[in-house]
Amino acid sequence: MGILEIAMTLGMLVLLQAVLGFDNLLYISLESKHAPEERQSAVRKWGIGIAVGLRIVLLFLLITMIGAFQSTWFDLSWVGVIEGTFNLHSLIVLLGGVFIVYTAMKEIFHMIVVEDFHTEIKRESSSASSVIMKIVFMNAVFSFDSILSAIALVSDSSSNAVEPISSTNFWIMVVAIMTGGALMIWLADSVSTFLQRNRMYEVLGLFILFVVGILLLSEGGHLAHMKLFGQEILAMSKATFYFVITVLVLTEVVQSRYKRKLLQQQKSLRK
Repeated sequence: MGILEIAMTLGMLVLLQAVLGFDNLLYISLESKHAPEERQSAVRKWGIGIAVGLRIVLLFLLITMIGAFQSTWFDLSWVGVIEGTFNLHSLIVLLGGVFIVYTAMKEIFHMIVVEDFHTEIKRESSSASSVIMKIVFMNAVFSFDSILSAIALVSDSSSNAVEPISSTNFWIMVVAIMTGGALMIWLADSVSTFLQRNRMYEVLGLFILFVVGILLLSEGGHLAHMKLFGQEILAMSKATFYFVITVLVLTEVVQSRYKRKLLQQQKSLRK
């Protein structure tokens, strides 16, 4: 493999890590709010740093022990209600989806019932270590998608089987993961600061996170060949996911500008 080919592969992998890391970075920014205020920045950096190390370990495990992740753990066969064949991969993705949906819905409900937004900011904090553990766990869930995509990108095989990865490609993926992690550490504080200063966009972020949870649930159900009430669970395509996110963002932008115009008209009428 020549230097130019290595550079192009590394560039594609870093871009892949950046695109697939958006939802992960959004979760980290929202989850870190639960840590003590003076430790939130450190929590984000430690969470991402530990998660990057574990992502490299996961890359090694996926390459050397792919069978352990794909072998069947148990079956469910309640005909007409729920059916499926579950392995470790599908269980981790399903668990991550459930946790993401629960987190998003809990925060959305809190926003609805809160009466004083000034005291809401001061609500009880979780310990920094517990927040870091949640960030690391969710990073591991998101890692499956990015690592499997990276393996497919560097593989020369057109089959579905996982071919042995050369040491060069392995180290290219390691460098891409570390570069993606460095970018996330660099952007984490900026994203969190933006959400704190523009709290209206925090609602948008939570609904995006909710869609991410649905994406993980559909993907986990598809991996497990699940059927609910006789209907097969199909994975949400990435094109559909990004289309939904684009619609949500555009809706928020249009609504914000429209609301700003209404407020300006009301002020001019009062004068």
